[in-house]
Amino acid sequence: MHDWQQRKLRSRVKRLVTFQDIEAARKRIAEAVYYSPSPPSIPLSEITGMKIFCKLDNLQRTGSFKERGARNALAQLSHDQQKRGVIAASAGNHAQALAYQGSLLGIPATVVMPKFAPLIKVSTCQQLGATVILHGEGFGEAKAHAHEIAAENALAYIDGYDDPAIIAGQGTMGLEIVEQVPDVDAVIIPVGGAGLLAGVSLAVKTLRPDTKIVAVEAENVASFSAALEAGKPTKITMRPTLADGLAIPEVGANAFQIARPLVDLTVTVTEEEIALAILRLVELEKSVVEGAAATPLAACMSGRLKELAGERVVLLLCGGNIDPNVLSRVIERGLVADGRLGRFTAVISDRPGGLADLATQIASTGASVKQIVHDRAFASPDVSAVNVLCTVETRNHQHLAELRALLKSRGVEIHDAT
Repeated sequence: MHDWQQRKLRSRVKRLVTFQDIEAARKRIAEAVYYSPSPPSIPLSEITGMKIFCKLDNLQRTGSFKERGARNALAQLSHDQQKRGVIAASAGNHAQALAYQGSLLGIPATVVMPKFAPLIKVSTCQQLGATVILHGEGFGEAKAHAHEIAAENALAYIDGYDDPAIIAGQGTMGLEIVEQVPDVDAVIIPVGGAGLLAGVSLAVKTLRPDTKIVAVEAENVASFSAALEAGKPTKITMRPTLADGLAIPEVGANAFQIARPLVDLTVTVTEEEIALAILRLVELEKSVVEGAAATPLAACMSGRLKELAGERVVLLLCGGNIDPNVLSRVIERGLVADGRLGRFTAVISDRPGGLADLATQIASTGASVKQIVHDRAFASPDVSAVNVLCTVETRNHQHLAELRALLKSRGVEIHDAT
């Protein structure tokens, strides 16, 4: 029986991971995976009211925690299977981890990605030597296609979040967290397929049973909450999300069985909250993270974790592979959510001096004009008036409201931008 067949059989049996498996994984990956730091963050502590520590696994060679599980799984394959190679379905990070760790071990890696996979992750996988296949509109279709290829070519399918070796490898982060922040009160963990959640929660709860485990997911891909409600993994209809690394339609059966009794609280965050958290991490922590890795901070900033005020909280910044183009848009979206970028339409006189007067009034409040667009064709019936779409930079929501109030008080007709 080939390794890929044995692994498939083991997944059906649902062999649960033990704490000893995590300890063994740590020894197995020690020479190949970065021991990432967990420094305290003064600015994030100030804005959340908690004592924040950031586990910086976005500093791994391929930019995410996925290297832990990938190395552990690859190292346990037979020599013959290592020669034949491995395959996986992934939105990006698991694929990159397999490609990189496979290259270190001389194991050929094939990855099947959904067509929506971020371009930076596709190109990085190719640069790391993996064979990349784009297939399907979502992760489910990509996974089904990967299984077909695995069966046809006797490749070992490495599940990105439900393989026991993967879960054990991800759990090594929990061992490090307890070493680095021994009196940790809570650990906030992003959840998609739940492999990271299962491994880290098992490690942390074994060493520190009183530490709270908080699972956080994006509301547009809340497969873990759906599983909790149904009592078992259940497929959800996904919507687009900034947290593409969490876009898994159904949590893993092994992962869910491990994580379910260990999680103390589950929180969902909105797309706006994720965008704002990415912005805060860039500005305050000087860390570039992808949407999935920003969800722990988003949860802390959401007001839904008030019970953690003053406690020592570790945020898992588990990945930094965000498309630069997406990052640019997310930062702007975060500025809007923060009230630091606003847009409205002002109706002003189309006579000389009308625009200059509007700009002067905006400047008098301390706001800055970022862009102005004239609209004469669809303005009011008054041919002497023009619609001006204004994009302005302000300090916060209150400042923006003050600007709008001032303009209205001086007779400027203001409309929300559409």
